[in-house]
Amino acid sequence: MPVLSIQSHVVYGHAGNSAAVFPLQRLGHEVWAINTVEFSNHTGYKAWRGEALSPALVESLVLGLEERDVLKHCNAVLSGYLGDPASGRAIISAVKKIRSHAPGALYCCDPVMGDVGRGFYVKPEIPDVFKNEVIPLADIVTPNQFELNALTGMNAETLEDVLEGVKRLHAAGPRIILVTSLKTKEMEVSDSPEIGMLVSDGKNAYRISTPELYFENSTSMAGSGDLTTSVFLSGYLETGDIQRALELTAASVYGIMEATHREKSRELLIIAAQDELKTSTFSFRAVKV
Repeated sequence: MPVLSIQSHVVYGHAGNSAAVFPLQRLGHEVWAINTVEFSNHTGYKAWRGEALSPALVESLVLGLEERDVLKHCNAVLSGYLGDPASGRAIISAVKKIRSHAPGALYCCDPVMGDVGRGFYVKPEIPDVFKNEVIPLADIVTPNQFELNALTGMNAETLEDVLEGVKRLHAAGPRIILVTSLKTKEMEVSDSPEIGMLVSDGKNAYRISTPELYFENSTSMAGSGDLTTSVFLSGYLETGDIQRALELTAASVYGIMEATHREKSRELLIIAAQDELKTSTFSFRAVKV
């Protein structure tokens, strides 16, 4: 199942395509990777080298694929961080071109904008580009809780709030929504800290929780959202079942995160813990809500 992944790329470590391409390949997908940014390392290090690549390059590379007559074989498009509005529009153009050749191709968008504690870390124009131009085109959207609030104008704190936010986001176009990094008031009563995810197809919704891991006084780990989205996309392409895809994603991502935490690594141990992608050490059950 070929997947076109249009994302940023780092030479060292795992973020953007560096966190998404290998998991998809390990799970059996042919990946056509187009990089929008080429950095030495992710920006969490506070210092890096490299540059954002021209949005025109994205359009040129997609045109090259069209000239090879391979777009008709594409099963899905995956996108994440946008460096600027022009990159978003280049991705929109790519999705439309692919759908003209492969009408059934899915578009999975991770609307990377910010996170709880950090706030927004993209250019000021990007949230509106996602909200008004990209999201309506997507089949699958994978915001974290902060991004769900940004896209819906809500301040979702309870499970009921989150479900209302998901309902509003469905109304914008996407038929499948995966909310990641979920922390609701109901979860705060647990004796053991947990972090969750919730998936909805507009008819049914399921939630799942895993133990919460802390990395250098934070629960965040660069590239974890990119990893999560790629594994969920693979699970959904394989099963067509949002509940099963959610359970597979929770197990695999937690397995890699747990290995990373155990080794006190600053980078996701996607390669060292790659067996978690195929047969995870862990198992979590998704509950219907």
